[in-house]
Amino acid sequence: MTSLILTNVRPWGAGPVDVTIADGLIADVAPTGTGDGAGERVDGCGLLALPGFVNAHAHVDKSWWGQPRVSYGGEATTQGRIAHERAERDKHGIPSVASTIAVLREFLRHGTTATRTHVDVDLGVGLRGIESVREAVAALDGAVEVEIVAFPQDGVMRRPGVLELLDQAAVAGATSIGGIDPASIDRDPVAQLDGLFEIAERRGVGIDIHLHDGGELGAFQYELIVDRTLRAGLQGKVTISHGFALGELPPQRQAELLAQFAEAGISWATVAPVRSAPLPWRAMRDGGIPIGLGTDGIRDLWSPYGDGDMLRIALGFARLHGLRTDDDLADAVKLATTDGARFVHRTGHDLVPGARADIVLLDAENVPDALMRAPRRQAVIAGGRLVVRDGELLV
Repeated sequence: MTSLILTNVRPWGAGPVDVTIADGLIADVAPTGTGDGAGERVDGCGLLALPGFVNAHAHVDKSWWGQPRVSYGGEATTQGRIAHERAERDKHGIPSVASTIAVLREFLRHGTTATRTHVDVDLGVGLRGIESVREAVAALDGAVEVEIVAFPQDGVMRRPGVLELLDQAAVAGATSIGGIDPASIDRDPVAQLDGLFEIAERRGVGIDIHLHDGGELGAFQYELIVDRTLRAGLQGKVTISHGFALGELPPQRQAELLAQFAEAGISWATVAPVRSAPLPWRAMRDGGIPIGLGTDGIRDLWSPYGDGDMLRIALGFARLHGLRTDDDLADAVKLATTDGARFVHRTGHDLVPGARADIVLLDAENVPDALMRAPRRQAVIAGGRLVVRDGELLV
């Protein structure tokens, strides 16, 4: 049964079409005025239409969004921020259902309809963060599809008992388990990877490892991850997040590693932070190495920055990599939309029949124009439901 007809929209800036939506899926895309379906009609007013944004790397459990502002503090290193967060989070009620709902609503406001979120699992919080995220998702009736990575922010081997918590999280439905800097945080990369891959093999989940270490120390850990991935038969199920070292290495070393990543089916998630080294993204794309974009944490104890807008992240990626041509700018937007599908276990994500009806409407001439200006989202449809109208949330 048809539930909604979105009329007169321009997918990716092409000619105007009507999009027929039924049972949460796109049922038909036809030139405007040629369809004959029945159902509620929403006038798209000739606006640019994009697929819903996919946030491939978020931390929706960490934010103080919706609470009074929290000033940034702590030592400005990975270890320092971990320690500061551990010391301060309880007084700010982190994690909480209310703040997680506030973050997810901002995602929706900006057109993000699916996300992979890392959720802290440690000796202090246990699995409580995962429970909070699930309650928040349920409160929004699934308007944002959320996949959970059980994330050991405070380390794995240096915190006895964390491996057991990661195993429990996998049993409880986390689709991936995380790791963090096996060398510099745990100072035992082989042991950390042994533990993570043993759980992943036994529980049938993926692995997503935060890797901040630079230069050859980072490259050394890449090679360990590739080796373990191939030996475990987990091709296509392992992601490296951040991976700053890759952009710092000489071109020949990059090429060697990219060949290994392609063989192991390893994907990459980046938030394209300022001052980081640009990735060899064209070579990654040409080699079939998936790249996803994400917001990381927003307005949390790590950083005061961020508003949940994936178009701004895509713009940051474009600026970091010096993109200027229309094709390259459109590719940056695709990284934040269609290319993010695999990070949330979708076989496809686009404005085509059969896809989940996740659609964002913007007042923009074309895709590069939308990227440059990041105009407000005039309407957002998530799973066939209108959740934003005239820039205002309906959920």
